[in-house]
Order: sequence, then C-alpha cells, then structure tokens
Amino acid sequence: MKVLVPVKRVVDYNVKVRVKSDHTGVDIANVKMSMNPFDEIAIEEATRLKEKGVATEVIAVSCGVAQCQETLRTAMAIGADRGVLVQTDAELQPLAVAKLLAALAQKEQPQLVILGKQAIDDDANQTGQMLAALLDWPQATNASKVEVQGDHVQVTREVDGGLETLSLTLPAIVTTDLRLNEPRYVTLPNIMKAKKKPLETLAPADLGVDAAPRLKTLKVTEPPTRSAGIKVPDVATLVEKLKNEAKVI
Repeated sequence: MKVLVPVKRVVDYNVKVRVKSDHTGVDIANVKMSMNPFDEIAIEEATRLKEKGVATEVIAVSCGVAQCQETLRTAMAIGADRGVLVQTDAELQPLAVAKLLAALAQKEQPQLVILGKQAIDDDANQTGQMLAALLDWPQATNASKVEVQGDHVQVTREVDGGLETLSLTLPAIVTTDLRLNEPRYVTLPNIMKAKKKPLETLAPADLGVDAAPRLKTLKVTEPPTRSAGIKVPDVATLVEKLKNEAKVI
C-alpha cells in the first residue's frame, strides 16, 4: 500500500509571530521555519504503518518555495521513502494546494493520504476536505486512531459526545489530530540517510494546475492588547464588578 503525506513549511510554533509594519501579512524574514506539527504527526503515523508491514511506500509531498526541501528532508528522516516538491513562489491557498495534491494523487495512485487537520499559520482546516471532494474519496477528519484492515481503514475520531469510529473504503483521506501519536525524535543517522533519498521537483504547470490565489488578504493586524487583571478582596466585590463593570452577569 502506498501512502501519500503532504507536509507544510510554517513558522515554528515556538516563535512569536510579528505582523509586518504595512499590515500586508506576517513577517517571516530571519524567522525559524519548521514542519507543521499536525503534518509531523501524519508522517509519523504513515511511518508506523510501514513499520507494521501495512504500507509499502511512504511519499512526502510539499508545495511552496525551494526551502520546502528542508521540510521534506525532515519528513524523510522520520521515515518517508522519497519526497516530491511542487515548487512555486506564488501564494498557495487551500484550494490550490488541494488541486495540486489531487493531481499528484492521480499520478502516484496512493491507497491512503494522511495529512494534518490544519496548518498552524492559517488554521484553515480545509485542504483535506477539499482534496477528498476533488478526488471523490471517502474522508475522516481529526483522527485519534487509524487502523488499516484489508481494503478498509478504521478511523476513530473525537466528537462532542465522545468517540466516533468510521470505516472507510480505500483509497481514502485521513486528517490527523494531536492525540493520534507523538512524533519520534529525529536522529542524526536518519538525517544523514534522508540526504540520499530521492527528491523530485515539479512545477504546478507540470501537473496542469492553476495555483493562482482566489482570495485577497486586505489587512493583517495583531489582536488588541489585553488589559492587566486585578485582585479583589472578596466574592461580593467580584460579583459586583462582574455585574456592573464587565456586565457578564
């Protein structure tokens, strides 16, 4: 079974994000970049499927600038067999990424696509669902457990009322939640091995996809600064302030 895992290069989750002075976007100059944490969980899950003998090949794919090669090398150090970079300097929005992944899926013919439920930069939570719609494949989002059984995949996901288990006929799309697994630490020997693994570079035109953005960002601003909290001497004062000042009760 072939597994396709899309991975995205984003600002590292430990970095404090700064908005550009002209409010056109987020400043990423000289900022540490890393793999989207949800995608890291996806590549770990695909690697575990391979280690169990369920998957035969894990392919990592990334869409974006040339520096995304670093993200793909990290994915290959975790366990992916090879990487595919769809290189473009254009701003890629969820629909464009979904179209690129759909074209790659048609080319590679994977039985399973595992990707993060969302990216921590835009929090769109759209790519997986759009990809399933474009391919007309079954999908399970926010997976906390994945089990492949023959030509089906059992996916357990958390819902408001508890746990829900879905059975999908392969090929299928699965998006990962935080509780699915804990990605392994990437060792130096695996990093060195990843440098020798094949990495193919394509352009959106090679896949017949128009990746031009359909949405325009008008303005990006930081959230308003919160005022400092205060201490109150007793419950009566707290209730009075909640009632007359905050007006929440």
